[in-house]
Amino acid sequence: MIIGIGGSHSGAGKTTVAETLLKHFNEEHSAFSIQRSAKNSELSRGWGAIKYTKTAIYASIIDDLETLTQESKDTARLINAGAEKVLWVQSPSEELKEVLSMAVDRLSHLRGIIVEGNSAIEFLKPDIIIFVSGRHGGALKKSAERVLEMADIILYQDEPSIKLSAKAKRFKVVFTPMSGFDECLDYVKKLLLRNTQEH
Repeated sequence: MIIGIGGSHSGAGKTTVAETLLKHFNEEHSAFSIQRSAKNSELSRGWGAIKYTKTAIYASIIDDLETLTQESKDTARLINAGAEKVLWVQSPSEELKEVLSMAVDRLSHLRGIIVEGNSAIEFLKPDIIIFVSGRHGGALKKSAERVLEMADIILYQDEPSIKLSAKAKRFKVVFTPMSGFDECLDYVKKLLLRNTQEH
C-alpha cells in the first residue's frame, strides 16, 4: 500500500501531513499489536517513508541513520513520527523511475509506504494521493498540476485560488500545529480499507 503526498510548492506542509499519518498509523499499530500476540510477522511491521529530492546529476538512496536523523532534515521528522524505515531518494528526473523502484522494493516488507514528492507520485501512481495546497496562490509547477489532477484528497488552509480536481475529497485543515485533520484521517482509513479489500 502506497500513500503519496504532493503539494503546490515547497513548504506547503507535505512533511507535516506525512508526520501526522505516521504518528497515527504507529499508535494504531501499537495498540493492535498489544491486543494480539503477533504469531503472524506481518502484524509487527509498520510503515516506511520515502522522501524524494530532485538533483541535477546524480542518483542515490540514502538510508544512513546519521544523515537521516540530522536535526534540520525532513527525514528526521519522519523517523521521529514513527516510520519503521526511511529512505531519502535523490535523483534527476531521467533516473527517477529506476531509483524509486529500488527504494520501494527495499521497503516492500512493510505494511505500507508514505512517499513525499510530486515527481515521485507521478512515477509510482500510489494507491492514495494527497495534495497539500499551500498558502500562496501563485501558479503551480507542471508537476504540481499533474498531481492535483490525480489527487484523491486535497488539504487546504485558505480557500485555494487554483482549480481543484472534481473527484478529490477536500478538507480544510490548519498545518501548524496540525488541527482539523481527524475527518481526513477517517477518510484515509476508509480508502486504505477499500484498497486492501480490492487487492
